[in-house]
Amino acid sequence: MPSAPNSHLLLTTPQLGQLLVSTRKLHKLTQAVVATRVGLSQNRISHLEKHPEEISVKQLLSWCSVLELELRLGERDTFAASNVAEW
Repeated sequence: MPSAPNSHLLLTTPQLGQLLVSTRKLHKLTQAVVATRVGLSQNRISHLEKHPEEISVKQLLSWCSVLELELRLGERDTFAASNVAEW
């Protein structure tokens, strides 16, 4: 597990998918384990990792809990957002 909290600015759904996959792997969790904890099938987790635009808010919040992630919303810093490099 990570020793210090990290924060990621997500501006696109592909970035969300990448974050969910990388965090799952960082925690050494399989799709099957995440699926059980989120209440979905392993096939659905696989699909949603590739198509994160289909994740419901309820699923995302549950998924974040499983991966020990926080979901924060706030006003966009327009200067910072315009200078963010693509992942």
